[in-house]
Amino acid sequence: MAEDFSALAELKTSLPAQTAPVLRAPRIDPRGRAYATGKRKNAVARVWVKPGAGKITVNGRAFETYFARPVLRMLISQPLEATKRQGQFDVVCTVVGGGLSGQAGAVRHGISRALSYFEPELRTPLKTGGFLTRDSRVVERKKYGKRKARRSFQFSKR
Repeated sequence: MAEDFSALAELKTSLPAQTAPVLRAPRIDPRGRAYATGKRKNAVARVWVKPGAGKITVNGRAFETYFARPVLRMLISQPLEATKRQGQFDVVCTVVGGGLSGQAGAVRHGISRALSYFEPELRTPLKTGGFLTRDSRVVERKKYGKRKARRSFQFSKR
C-alpha cells in the first residue's frame, strides 16, 4: 500500500503545473463586425454585431415591429443586458424558418455567440446565463397509426 502512495505522490509531482487559461482572440471581419449563426427549433438567424448606438434590425425592419410581443423583445435583449452592453452595439440579423418564438430564440442565440466572438471576455457571463447553449428541443415527428406524434385515435368498444 505504501508503494502505491509513493507512486501517486511521485506522479503528482511529475505533472506539469497548471497553465493559464487560453485567451481567445476576437473574430472580427474587415468591416469591424462579428458574425455568428443562431439556431432554435427550425429557425436559423445570421447575426452581425458591431459597435454602435444599440439599434437592432431584423430582416430589414426594427426588431420592435418584427417582434411585436414584449416577451420576444425581452428574450432578444437578454444577452445584451446580461453583459451590460445595451446601447453599445448595433445588431443586424436575417432570420428564416420556424415561427416567431423560434426566430426570437435563434436571434438571441446568434447575438450571444456574436458578442462572445467580438469580446471574448464576455463568454463567461454569457455561458453562465445559458445563452451560448443551443436549445435542441424540436417538434417530435408524427408516427403512423397515431393522430399526432403521440396522441392515439379515440377508442370505441362498439
